[in-house]
Amino acid sequence: MTTSAPAPRTPGSPGSSRTVAAACPVQEVAVGSGGHAGYLVTGYAEARQALADPRLSKDTAAFFADKNSKRRLHPAVARSMVATDPPEHTRLRALVTRAFTTGAVAGLRDFIARTADALLGQWPADGPADAIAGLAVPLPVIVICELLGVPEAERADVRRWSADLFADGRPDRIDAASHALAEYMIDLIARKRQRPGDSLLDRLIATRDGEDHLTEDELVSLACLLLVAGHETTANFIGTALLALLEHPAELAHLRSNPNDIPGALDELLRYDSPVSTATFRYTTQPLTLGGTRIPAGVPVQVAIGAANRDPARYPAPDHLALERDAAGHLAFGHGVHRCLGAPLAKAEAELALRAVLTRFPDLRLAVPPDELTWRRTRLVRGLVSLPVVT
Repeated sequence: MTTSAPAPRTPGSPGSSRTVAAACPVQEVAVGSGGHAGYLVTGYAEARQALADPRLSKDTAAFFADKNSKRRLHPAVARSMVATDPPEHTRLRALVTRAFTTGAVAGLRDFIARTADALLGQWPADGPADAIAGLAVPLPVIVICELLGVPEAERADVRRWSADLFADGRPDRIDAASHALAEYMIDLIARKRQRPGDSLLDRLIATRDGEDHLTEDELVSLACLLLVAGHETTANFIGTALLALLEHPAELAHLRSNPNDIPGALDELLRYDSPVSTATFRYTTQPLTLGGTRIPAGVPVQVAIGAANRDPARYPAPDHLALERDAAGHLAFGHGVHRCLGAPLAKAEAELALRAVLTRFPDLRLAVPPDELTWRRTRLVRGLVSLPVVT
């Protein structure tokens, strides 16, 4: 399913997502180049229901089987774990969940903190720095590549292919990136079989080669998914969270003076400007009713995470950043069986990145007016192209 990318949303601006959610939480929309019918969910309660409803399938292979699609995504990317339903999804998820538990992430905190400090040490002392290129992107890339055992010299390619997978309006570029990334992972897996190590990818290979719980296609697909999902949204979140604080001086000053409050502020920052604009593809396998709207079987349903997190029916004054707000129910990480398994890692990286930058640069401020910032043009995720700051 394809749609045009939403215009960059300035939090609190006229025409913001709260207006859409309040007016019509579920509405019929045209999707794809053919203008076929689909539904857009913007209300919080309706989005939460949709994300957990088993009648909404994520099995893209089944949906597009007879659609004569011209897309040429590599199967390892097209048929990833996020595009499956239970019990297949349950089995695959169980194989990687242990690597992303709160306890497992705790063991990475020192590495994450050291990496953040090293990145900030490279910022120029006498001029603007780009907080996206200099922190938000490389930090989660380094961490997930370290976890998977991707050699340092190959990480720039991984990041470029991942970014290309979200190039809205460029299906040729997306398809090419999917093949480049999958072919790279096939090669990396072959190299690791020759020289095994102790990375997460090595452990997945052992599962495939030892207990035979993974097919070769599943192994490659999981590796691609972990690489992309392990840093893409986290990089966007670090950037949007830092921008939100720079635009709210009182909240920024509070966290500077009380850095131990940063972990508690993350949920509100995630709610306020979610790094995921729209949840990944779903379609109805049976008729269902959402928000009083009857949706027939066999049609795509888009869940607008960013809009749902700004629904005034769930969050009063939703366009106001309030770090003291209890925002734990936000949908930035999804909901239900497909909730992001990397959430503990993403929050740890964001916490330590914000702590490092606010501590090191007490006078940090934007180098350009907010309306001059450039946003990525992509339907699924929301993130800045760059964030110029003065230290």
